[in-house]
This record gives sequence, structure tokens and C-alpha cells, in this order.
Amino acid sequence: MSKSRRQFLAATSLGVLGAAAAFHSHAQNPSDLPPGAPPAFGTGPAVGPEVSPIAFAEAEKLMQVELTETERTMAAGSWRKTMAALYERRTGPRKIALDAALAPASRWNPVLPGLKAGPTQDRFLRSNTDPGPLPTNDADIAFASLTRLSRWIEQRKLTSERLTNIYLKRIEEFDPKLHCIITLTRDLALTQAKKADQEIAAGKYRGPLHGVPWGGKDLLDTAGIPTTYGAEPYRNRIPTADAAVVKRLHDAGAILIAKLSLGALALNDIWFGGQTMNSWLLEEASSGSSAGPGAATAAGLVGFSIGSETGGSIVSPSMRCGLTGLRPTYGRVPRTGAMTLCWSLDKLGPMTRHVEDAILVLRAISGPDPGDVASVPSRLDYDASASVRSLRVGFFPRWMNENPATAVDRDALETIKKLGMVPVEVSIPNWPYNSLNLILFAEGAAAFEELTLSGGLNELKAQVPDAWPNLFREARFLSAVDFVQADRLRRQVAEEMARIFYKVDLLLVPSLRDEMLTITNFTGHPSLTLRAGFVEVSKARSDWAPDPNNPLPTFATPRRVPHGVTLIGRLFDEGTLGSVGLALERAFGVVNERPAGF
Repeated sequence: MSKSRRQFLAATSLGVLGAAAAFHSHAQNPSDLPPGAPPAFGTGPAVGPEVSPIAFAEAEKLMQVELTETERTMAAGSWRKTMAALYERRTGPRKIALDAALAPASRWNPVLPGLKAGPTQDRFLRSNTDPGPLPTNDADIAFASLTRLSRWIEQRKLTSERLTNIYLKRIEEFDPKLHCIITLTRDLALTQAKKADQEIAAGKYRGPLHGVPWGGKDLLDTAGIPTTYGAEPYRNRIPTADAAVVKRLHDAGAILIAKLSLGALALNDIWFGGQTMNSWLLEEASSGSSAGPGAATAAGLVGFSIGSETGGSIVSPSMRCGLTGLRPTYGRVPRTGAMTLCWSLDKLGPMTRHVEDAILVLRAISGPDPGDVASVPSRLDYDASASVRSLRVGFFPRWMNENPATAVDRDALETIKKLGMVPVEVSIPNWPYNSLNLILFAEGAAAFEELTLSGGLNELKAQVPDAWPNLFREARFLSAVDFVQADRLRRQVAEEMARIFYKVDLLLVPSLRDEMLTITNFTGHPSLTLRAGFVEVSKARSDWAPDPNNPLPTFATPRRVPHGVTLIGRLFDEGTLGSVGLALERAFGVVNERPAGF
């Protein structure tokens, strides 16, 4: 015979069918192997349900690949021996449950090999301005910056107990409009406030967060206090230990006053208690998934808050609610005790009313923790009086002249020039950056595999195509090969960002430009979003895909709402972001305007 058996079988469909049948009937017994013979793929017992060539033909539509009829037949005939057993971890018989705190073996490192990131020194020089006299009006106190609140408390012009009661009263009055509080921690807050006042009176001042009430996105574990993830299946979940960030804020003397709402499992703004609304425009939601931190901070219900971001969940509500949102470099702030959505993407960061407030909070929560394998040591070099002149600020010319950029974004670029910084035109390749989100969906589906397979996702309020229940189910059919390719693209994108940051010190971008939200979340670069002006809208805005059956409200008279810009910094260079953000905040002159009625 001129052809080998392998060539012959590959050349004829009949041969393939015969090979498949033989494949099913002859499992390799290790005891039958001669000494020194290695095991071979596809020689174990067949497991799982029978798979037909038609099943592969249909699956090809999901994967967007194409097999020939011959290839399909071979794959169907061999699947139960070559691939099906790989699912044993999940399907049995030797099932293994993976603890929710168990991170993958691979870890994203935003600092590329051979490169160094971050400042060479630790320096923290906050503004030393006189906070002025304590206002007589409680609302003026509630909306004051963390910088001023901390000075009044330090100078004993304001007690923590009084401030805590001001916020508790405002929560009682305004939360029915906003739906931003999941759990009010009144008793804990008052106990902590009294302790703070006693310590400060005794000269034991812990620093700028001492005695200031804060709210945490309800994915941060709090010992003995429900942590619900905003999702029905977890509404009675009570952790036994505090998250690392919560511990650090307790140690800093901050007062935990409330667990704040988030879109269920950290998506958008709908949770089991309803939808969290925007204090600037009550006809629209506050955006998510850090919906509660956005609404509560903007409405003066807390001194500051902690949010989280995987793909825009600090930036977007900060934009809509007119806040400062600081998304730290990936790895700077430990996520121990925080809900996992995506191990290689999740970040925790402060949401505040002023720029320097965010830096004050960042300093308190930074640093590695053994419970988060991605957390690393880092330095913070921040000087509120540092000059920003001559800093090179990159911008994308085309982006500045098309949606979602507005005149506010373009004016911000002019302000950069007026402050003596140097605008530098930059560009990135026209790549399919959205392909990176395959990693997000796959990691998210893995994090909530048990909830997906058990049907627990059906309990969530939002069951539309763009909500997690559908996306997690669909993600089961993403290709592992494409996951690896997306991971390789991620490194290539990181190399492009490194190239850009050789030319500039930071970037100024339209906050909700999809490419940059995706790129910088995947590369791990820090961002600072701050209010830069106001725009008018004729229609309410939403994080959700359009629903013809539930159209968004429209306004005959356009409504005036805050609009922000975003600075992107070098890895671990949040200090520069703070300095530039502070200079811009002063130049814009719009930070102190408050939402009407609050």
C-alpha cells in the first residue's frame, strides 16, 4: 500500500468514520503498555454525552470558525475521549469546588518586563490652607471637602459625632429619592464617632480621615454586617471579617456610616432594592456599578466613598454625578475581602467631591495585603504645591472633535495650555480593543460559575440581554483559544501604552471614550475623573441597552448637568494625577456647585 494508514484514513470520510468507531471501542489500558511507553492523547475511556457532527456545525457559528465535513466527523467521533474528560473538575466524578477567594495561577502585571514604574520617593504634602470658620448651615458642612472637614475636626471646631449625625439625618431625608443605601450602619457609626472624638480630645489624632463618615460600595466585606453585592442571592450574606480596605479605614479613624448600592454583581445601577438615581437629574439613574458611592457622595450623604472599577464603574458614575473618581493603578489597593468579578481587572478606589480628597483616601488604603496576590508595594509622591508647568499632556485630536467629547472637553485642553502644560498629539493603532472584553466575560463567568449553573442568576432583578445572567451563560461558549489570544493582545496593547508614555507625562481624554476605558482598565493605568463644567441634555442617560418598551424620559427644556474630563497617568504615578487634577479643579472653578434640592 503506497499510503500510510494515517494518510488513508484522513483522505476518506468512510475511513474517518471507521477510525472514530474504533476510537470509541478501544480505550488504552496502562497495564497493556510496554515498559517506557508514554501515554497518548485520546486513549482514555469515553465520557460525557455523545456528540454529533451536527453539534460541531452549530457550535462553529458561536466560535466563528469553519471545519470541513471530514474534520467535523473526526472531531465528533473523538470528542468524548480527547476533550470531554477535561471538564471532570466541574462534571465529575472527581468534582472540586473552588473557593471564592482562590485566584488564578496566572497574574496580570501592568509593569512590562524590563520597565520600572512609579516615583522614586514617598512624599505626601497636602494643602495647608485654612479651612475657614465652620459654617452655621448643616448642608454647607455636609458638602464641604474632605480636606476642610478634616481640618475642622483636627482643630476641634467640629466633632465627629455632630458630623455623623448630620449625615445620618441627610440619609434619612434623601435616600428615599436616591435608593443609594443598602445597609445603614447607624450604631457602628455613632460608636466610632464617639471614640474618634475621645481620641482627638486626648491628642491621639490619626490623620485626615479621623472622624470623617464614609460609605463603602456593598461588595466590601464588613464583619457582622451584611455585604450583599446588590444581588438577591446574597442579600442575607454576613461576613465574619472586614475587607482589607475596610480595616485600613477603621485604622485611619474613619467612620463607616453605610453600605452603598451597586448594580447587582457590579453591573450598572439596578440592585435588589431598586435603581439608584442621580441627584442632579432624578429622572435618570446615577450610573454604575458604583452607583451608590456616586449618588451618596454627590448628594452630601457621606464625607467620601469607596467604589470599584472593572470596566468603567468609577469613571462613569463620577462623570454623571459630578464627582472626582480615582481609579488606582492595578495592584496598588488590595482587594482582599472584596467581591471578585475579574481577578485581572478589579480595582478599588475613592470617590470624592474634590481632587485632593481622593489623594487623602488613596494614601490610607494603598499597600499590599497577603490575601490579594496581585497587590504590590508602591510609592505615592504627591505635593499639593508642585508646579505643573511644562508637563506634557497627551491628547487624541480626533477624539476631541467627536462624541462623546463635548465643548467642556475641548475647553479643558485650552485650560491645560493656560496652566503652562504642553499638549502633545498622540495616536494609537486602529485595533479591535473591544476583543479584550472576552477576558472580562470569561473571568466574570468563572467567578460566578456556581451561581450560573445552579440557576441562582435567575433571582436577579435585571434579566435583559445585556445583564450578567445572560452574559455569564453565553460566556460558557467562549473559546479558550481566543481567551489566550486576547491575553496576548492585552500585552501588545500594554506595549503601545508604554510607547505613548515615553512621549508624555499623562493623557487628557474624554471620560467615556470606549476605547480608552477598555484599554486602560486592561493595562492597569490609573485615571482621575473630575468635574470640568456643565452640559445640557434633552434625554435621560442610561448604562443599559435601549429598550423600546421602556423609553427613557425626554425633556422639552434641556437639563443642565455636570460633565467631567479624565486624566490617565503613568503606572503608579497617582501623585502627578493629583497635582494636575488639583490645578485643573482650581482653574475650572465649578467644583462647589451643588445639586438643587439637596
